Parts: sequence; C-alpha cells; structure tokens
Amino acid sequence: MIIYNVTVNIDDSVHNEWLTWIKEHIPQVLATGKFTEAKLTKVLVEEEMGGQTYSIQYRAHSKEALQDYYANHAEQLRQDGLQKFADKMLAFRTELEVIDEYSVDFK
Repeated sequence: MIIYNVTVNIDDSVHNEWLTWIKEHIPQVLATGKFTEAKLTKVLVEEEMGGQTYSIQYRAHSKEALQDYYANHAEQLRQDGLQKFADKMLAFRTELEVIDEYSVDFK
C-alpha cells in the first residue's frame, strides 16, 4: 500500500479560502480513480515561518496507480492551487509505503 502525502504550509492571509478550496480539491483528486481514500489533517506544531500547515494523505491503489496519477493528472490538478495561491502556499510531497497496520478493537 502506498500513501501519497502532500504537506502544505498556507499563509494566514489566505487560510480560510485555501481550506474551502482544498475540501473541493481532494474529491477531484479522488475522482481520478487512483486512490481509495484521503485524509486532511492539521499539523499541530507552530511553524517558525508562520502560517498553518496541513497534511493530505491519499491512499493509492498501488505504486503503478500513483505513477499513472503523476503522468496523467498531477500537473493539471497542481496548477489550480498554484494559480489561486501562488507564493502564499508552500507544498512538498512524500511517498510512503505501508509496511503493516495495527488497530485496537475495543469491546
């Protein structure tokens, strides 16, 4: 299982607008059919550079599905955010491989 993680620092001046936008953007990424789910999380550390930091984790069907996303969808979907938020947003992407998963079953 592969997780495609996008970490974004967004300037306070456009934070609310970005948060509304990302909640519309995530379903567009999922609509590519390359991912099974997504989680939007807020990073709970105070950034020296200011702003708010979020992590969006997309669970890919496979490494091949993620590569297909890069080849056929990523650039167009990234451009929308870049056009809207330009220098008010800083993003970096990480690929994570799930080695094992654990859960607790409370009864």
